[in-house]
Amino acid sequence: MTTTPASPPQVGMTLVHRRYVPYSHAHYAGNLVDGAYSLAAFGDVATEMCIRTDGDEGLFASYSDVQFSAPVRAGDCLEISCTLVRVGSRSREMDLSVHVVARGTPDRGASAAEVLDPPVVATTARGVVVVPQRHET
Repeated sequence: MTTTPASPPQVGMTLVHRRYVPYSHAHYAGNLVDGAYSLAAFGDVATEMCIRTDGDEGLFASYSDVQFSAPVRAGDCLEISCTLVRVGSRSREMDLSVHVVARGTPDRGASAAEVLDPPVVATTARGVVVVPQRHET
């Protein structure tokens, strides 16, 4: 196993996750998924950012300006992005977004789907994560 040291956190660093939303996550009529699904996805991408920059998963301290601007549905393919916008001694402030890049189209067939061009912005937020104090060696 090879280990890679964490890269120093820098404003502008961006990570992207992609995931399919399974039908088992539908929570409401019309196969809608609850807003907590996007927040959980934000937690996952922010965790990887902290691992890469600080060698630690970090802990979310806050979300601000959370906007749910379009629905997320079962059958969607999502792109979740995280960009560092501020780096403190122990805090990392991030802009987060969920884009729907593909969507199931069950009216065309049980397994039919389409790529959305352009993708639909579903959720945005600003988040602050706290990491342990870095010890320089």
